[in-house]
Amino acid sequence: MKQTARKHPKLDVFNQMESEVRSYCRSFQTVFSKASNAILWDKHHKAYIDFFAGAGALNYGHNNPRIREKLVQYLLEDGVTHSLDMATEAKENFLLRFHHLILRPRSMSYKIMFPGPTGTNAVESALKIARKVTGRTNIICFTNAFHGMSLGSLSATGNSFKRKGAGVTLGNTTFMPYDQYFGSSIDTSEMLDKLLDDPGSGIDKPAAVLLETLQGEGGLHAASTAWLQKIENICRKHGMLLIVDDVQMGCGRTGTFFSFEEAQINPDLICLSKSIGGYGLPMALTLIKPEYDQWEPGEHNGTFRGNNLGFIAASEALEYWTDHDFTKQLTKKSEIIRSFLLRMLKAYPHQLSEVRGKGLIQGLAFVEPAHAGMLSAEAFDRGVILETSGPRDEVAKIMPPLTIEEKLLHEGLERIEDALHSMFSSIKMKGKVSANA
Repeated sequence: MKQTARKHPKLDVFNQMESEVRSYCRSFQTVFSKASNAILWDKHHKAYIDFFAGAGALNYGHNNPRIREKLVQYLLEDGVTHSLDMATEAKENFLLRFHHLILRPRSMSYKIMFPGPTGTNAVESALKIARKVTGRTNIICFTNAFHGMSLGSLSATGNSFKRKGAGVTLGNTTFMPYDQYFGSSIDTSEMLDKLLDDPGSGIDKPAAVLLETLQGEGGLHAASTAWLQKIENICRKHGMLLIVDDVQMGCGRTGTFFSFEEAQINPDLICLSKSIGGYGLPMALTLIKPEYDQWEPGEHNGTFRGNNLGFIAASEALEYWTDHDFTKQLTKKSEIIRSFLLRMLKAYPHQLSEVRGKGLIQGLAFVEPAHAGMLSAEAFDRGVILETSGPRDEVAKIMPPLTIEEKLLHEGLERIEDALHSMFSSIKMKGKVSANA
């Protein structure tokens, strides 16, 4: 979401003392003090329904009581907090649980790397190991992709505003059109295959293909199963590694733990962060097929890759994936959101262009991009935190915690409906006044 510099007396301390780079506080103009599951309260005790969930870092809600209990117990028992990458009981327990609860049930075999506690670091490590393994430097990435803000991941990010912030030339990547970038009649995977086959295409043989199965920041564009499977086949044909960036879409955001499960593809490298930390704690994983785990000790390291509080929280969060009712509820909540969005699309066919996304990350694309930001502001006035996304911020994105109560989900959607009605009524009235002037 792009924010303009606005001043508000509630935020004087932040306006005066914090860097101009701050962003979300420009759109959500209040000071928050408390949070529980899908509700935030500001210091004036106003409650907000959270349809943002820490940009996907709070899939299990704010201050999840199950996870909090484990964290408090660990702290009170003087559990190791910081350990670099030394062996700890907390890490051991997480590794075992991740293997038994996530990898083994899905017949997946990966070595687990802790690259540093951010999503961009997971992506950086995946790019480095792909280049090391293949001896190549080029990475295929896609239009409207977002992979992070450090130089390597930013080189694979499509957003021109974000790329401009680098201040240097970003290279060693080749951008290709994402699925349906030119519409449904053109298969962009065939374009990629043709270019890689052609020695005159000018594309250096890539080390890897890096993709999101659903582009969150890029506007909720979802790749089809057929397209993802074709991309995987192209990787095998040309000796490239397939990297799936599941930083925002993993940990259940699309309805399954990994976003690519429905497509039945088999990535060589998987990047996880955000909600893998369970409690909003910094944590990231890079999953590496064993044959590609060719690092030398310490070749990629970081001071905070041994975040034991993250291990404790993550271990408890994984227990949700043993509960079949939990996954059923995800499907039901996804259907509630979809039904609501389709109803809004039908109600405002000239203002809304389409419904995008899947699972618990869905949204409305607006014909006039500025209207998405207007809806975000109207929703915030009604006590709903709603983000926008897309290259022109044209999509209003609904992304609540997976654990949101169904009643609260309905209430939040009703407030958005009211906000839409009020916004479009106001726009229509201003148009009439302007026409009569």
